[in-house]
Amino acid sequence: MSLSVLIVDDEENARQFLGELLATKSYNVIGVGTLGEAREHLMKGDADIVLLDIQLPDGYGPNLLYETSSMPGRPPIIMITGFGDIETAVDAMKNGAHDFLTKPVDFAQLEKSLQRAGEVVIMRRELDHYREAMSQKVDFVVGDSPRVKTVIAHALKAADAQVSVLITGETGTGKDILAQYIHASGPRAGKPFIAINCAAIQNTMLESELFGYEAGAFTSAERRKPGLMEVADGGILFLDEISSMSLDIQAKLLRAIEDQSFRRVGGTNLIKVDVQILAASNRDLPRMIRENQFREDLYYRLNIVDLNLPPLRERKEDIPELVGFFLRATNMRQGKNVTEVTPLAMEAMQRYDWPGNIRELSNAIERAVIFCDGKSVDLPDLPRDVTMHL
Repeated sequence: MSLSVLIVDDEENARQFLGELLATKSYNVIGVGTLGEAREHLMKGDADIVLLDIQLPDGYGPNLLYETSSMPGRPPIIMITGFGDIETAVDAMKNGAHDFLTKPVDFAQLEKSLQRAGEVVIMRRELDHYREAMSQKVDFVVGDSPRVKTVIAHALKAADAQVSVLITGETGTGKDILAQYIHASGPRAGKPFIAINCAAIQNTMLESELFGYEAGAFTSAERRKPGLMEVADGGILFLDEISSMSLDIQAKLLRAIEDQSFRRVGGTNLIKVDVQILAASNRDLPRMIRENQFREDLYYRLNIVDLNLPPLRERKEDIPELVGFFLRATNMRQGKNVTEVTPLAMEAMQRYDWPGNIRELSNAIERAVIFCDGKSVDLPDLPRDVTMHL
């Protein structure tokens, strides 16, 4: 993947020298001599990474850090200066500089810094792609059941307040979709939504996934890696199946949430973040607390707003609307035009208890659309488990 680097330096020879070196590493290079020109390129989205000099003819280079601080997806900015001023470097890093190098530039150092910045850019692109793919699923179906309407009303308030939320419910009730709904409905909608399934990652690796690590932190840590909490800065971190997290990681997570800061594994620098935490569990967390399997203080820190999604068997009045939603979504994916459900097929679906909840219903509708030869889903199109008790 080719990345573009914007070099902002008033010395033409320096721009040309750096540009030629970077071109040999397959970077696309843009060179400008003023802040005004840099702003124009940033507004057009031309740059993936910025190399920025401190002193420029039309202003102070670090001002660009302040100006772009709220810019969505701001490119990583690497400060380069002939003034080896530690105070300036610290100030620049506090205000969002990705790195700080002094002239004459050591190219090996610059290459490493660009590599780290490139990893951030690539990760953002992957997240944008993920969000685009997941946007089809954000359209959470409310239905007519009072319990679900209450959950949605509370979810909207939690989204607006940007507080921690604990989402509980059986497997397949839509906890992940509700988390995406909170993200899409609140002021963080344009910021990252990062999801991690804690049950799918070994506890020995979970800490480094959450908080990242420095080069050399452990045997395979060849270079620094930002953690998901760092990547989610400004947005939302969704911790699915949080009940599977070990007690020692729970303690570190609690501290990170309370302080909105943490250190990478093997690191000493404190990293400040602004992250809203959403957590989900299909297990009885109060019971786990009594059995010393889950921290009570973390539970109450996450449980500022508690959203419990009822199982589908307790909201069967919503099945017709859910079926319609899943029909439309499956038609789009499969390129079909199945628009109806026969009364017998609907009766079978409303009698069935759906132990797999909404996820099982979604899969059943997808199967029905695949097997349906006309425009109406009928009994033979549904899974046998759904029809056998009719």
